[in-house]
Amino acid sequence: VQLVESGGGLVQPGGSLRLSCAASGFTFSNSAMSWYRQAPGKERELVAAISSAGGSRNYVDSVKGRFTISRDNAKNTVYLQMNSLKPEDTAVYYCYAQRVYYWGQGIQVTVSS
Repeated sequence: VQLVESGGGLVQPGGSLRLSCAASGFTFSNSAMSWYRQAPGKERELVAAISSAGGSRNYVDSVKGRFTISRDNAKNTVYLQMNSLKPEDTAVYYCYAQRVYYWGQGIQVTVSS
């Protein structure tokens, strides 16, 4: 199993980033997928989740209206579009495959002027 995140980096407040998580080694279309994040000194928190077919999505209150989770089962990839970023969104973001209980390696997102 592999989950490879990409798209992180440094962005100014109010900016946007799109994270991608490319999956392999399991049947991606059978697995709900999630994005988590962990800021320094804080516990890892669930940011967004999407069902296996993409019909159901959930978000933590702090990102509702700003972040969108989506997936492309033909490409075995899940995305997190992040708009109107705030300094408090700074964290390491992790992709998680619920079917196989597997985490990606994490990718840094820093929101700072």
